Amino acid sequence: MKKIDTKAQNVINKIKKLYGNSSDLQTRIIKTQNKDIGILFMESSSGSDGISDNIIKGIDYTINNKSIFENIFDSLKNTIFNAQLLTTKDFSEFPYYLSSGFTIIVIDDSEEAIILETRAQIDRGVTESTSEPILRGPKDSFTENHSKNLGLVRKRIKDPNLWFEDTKIGTRTQTKVTIAYLNDVADKKCIEEVKQVLKKIDIDGVLDSGNIREFLLKQKSVFPQILSTERPDLVCQSILNGKIAILVENSPFAIILPNVFTDFIHTSEDYYQKPLNISFTRILKLLALIITLFTPAIYIAITTFDQTVVPDELLISLAVQREGVPFPTFFEVILLMMIFEILRESDIRLPANMGASMSIVGALVLGQAAVDAGIVSPIAVIVVAITSICSLIFNDVDFMNGIRAWRLIFMVTATFFGLIGLVAASLIWIIKLSSLDAFGVPFLAPFSPFIKPSQKDAVIRYPLPKIFKRPLYLNGQDQTKQGGNNEK
Repeated sequence: MKKIDTKAQNVINKIKKLYGNSSDLQTRIIKTQNKDIGILFMESSSGSDGISDNIIKGIDYTINNKSIFENIFDSLKNTIFNAQLLTTKDFSEFPYYLSSGFTIIVIDDSEEAIILETRAQIDRGVTESTSEPILRGPKDSFTENHSKNLGLVRKRIKDPNLWFEDTKIGTRTQTKVTIAYLNDVADKKCIEEVKQVLKKIDIDGVLDSGNIREFLLKQKSVFPQILSTERPDLVCQSILNGKIAILVENSPFAIILPNVFTDFIHTSEDYYQKPLNISFTRILKLLALIITLFTPAIYIAITTFDQTVVPDELLISLAVQREGVPFPTFFEVILLMMIFEILRESDIRLPANMGASMSIVGALVLGQAAVDAGIVSPIAVIVVAITSICSLIFNDVDFMNGIRAWRLIFMVTATFFGLIGLVAASLIWIIKLSSLDAFGVPFLAPFSPFIKPSQKDAVIRYPLPKIFKRPLYLNGQDQTKQGGNNEK
């Protein structure tokens, strides 16, 4: 710890040198009868109006009126107008507070400095979620303002057992990272493990929650085991179930862990609608997952290796459609899927007012032109279209990337080994998913291992009055969600 110089002017000179006389560093010396009072703040991150109206006037009032305190430091500390006031003897803390929008006051002959919050409003307000839209439910979403994000969680869960624990990650950015959990519900072992992982992160900068995702899990898998969301209600639902949320300063996306496979077919809207409708939607998502994973591979297998498994009429129809196509089936499907992925990425990057029209026109024109030119067959266009449409039902980017990777693996095995290779690759896929776990929670729970009480909210959602237990696979301290039942 580097102690503060007892001369205000010396402190100001050191800070100016440290920042290379940066243009947004503002300083001022106020002279009293026998001492200098130094004021330092960053114009780019602090609100100058609050500094002028509260701090400068407070200092002026203190030095021009007789104080009941023995020295200027105690007088300012106890009379200055500010909701958040800190003191420090460590000079090395100055850069963090200055960059965070605080104003620092140093006084001659004082080894302590006064730190006052004067942050400027440089963040956007609370708006509706753009990446996770819903029809029914709260419309607010996280922003880049860390305090607002914590407030969005706190206003929903008013239990004092909701604990926030802060740490700083990034040797240069000094980004505040907050762990949120229910102290009497969440698994203590999991909490400590998450804390230890965060403490070990040694990186120069954290600009978004995505920068720390890869540090949280040791197992490598294309399917995500960490869920990112910008919806406060989903974070609160997860915390109430016994999970842990990580909120990162300057990031509108919170991290939720540990997660299982079914979490990626659930949404926060599932608990705002009738259970029958939600159960039907979840079943549709599972069917869409199977279709988008296996349809291209099955098509390649039956046209390349296993023609005998389809009726003769269908086989003749496929052969007629493929007549004149110069490329093998695998290349035909890969070409169409590559074009679709390019259109999808273009749709994401283009402005909203032109992205949808460009993707629709591109898909129609390119698909029809490719068929007319004899480059691809009509059935291949249909297969790729069905596959692509089914993949759009999932809104988690990492989950979609996992589907894309395994779909390619299935297509390659079907090309070389037919349906037998596809079955073998499917078994490997299931074994791989079964071997994954996040902080001691199996990825395929509650199916593997099979946990009967947790089946009430896995795929088929029971009515909320009948769900008495939190997910048992989370190993929480308090597993009772609502009273009046002794369900095992």
